[in-house]
Amino acid sequence: MHTFYINFLRLGIISIVILISFAKSAIAQQLPYPKTVGYFSIANPLATLANGKIGGNFSGAYTINFPFGLNLLKSDRFGVSFEISPSIRTEKNIAKVSSVAFSPGGIFRFQHNFAIVQRVAFETSGRFGFTTIFNKILVKGKDASPFVAIPFATRFGNNTGTSLTTALQLGIFF
Repeated sequence: MHTFYINFLRLGIISIVILISFAKSAIAQQLPYPKTVGYFSIANPLATLANGKIGGNFSGAYTINFPFGLNLLKSDRFGVSFEISPSIRTEKNIAKVSSVAFSPGGIFRFQHNFAIVQRVAFETSGRFGFTTIFNKILVKGKDASPFVAIPFATRFGNNTGTSLTTALQLGIFF
């Protein structure tokens, strides 16, 4: 009789383990979200409209940005994002970090690996505003996906007029 209970207990434990294994794989296949994705990129500002004038990035000074961040994808259609973007400005052979932008926002995802990201921005230079980004994943990879983006940054504050800057951004999601 004692052997019967031990075998019954073993059979019960094995059945529970098998059931949990199938349940975990079924849940994993049905619920891929939420998912966290990191990224790193380089953004080269192309032109800025300020005070009624358009200025290029290569006239007198050169600025480059290094945006990186985390995206929490909630579904195939929506996610939230937090980005940090240091800017390095070179002028008269002197390079320095001119500002760091902290930018939380929403990701609106569409078919064909296209997304529109809408962010608010707070810069250490005292400027603030919002950025609209048009983003396209070039090749969807298993571990990494390169992307191209065109951001349009509108900034206010710090005793300076409103400005609108566009850039070319290249990066990789991982």
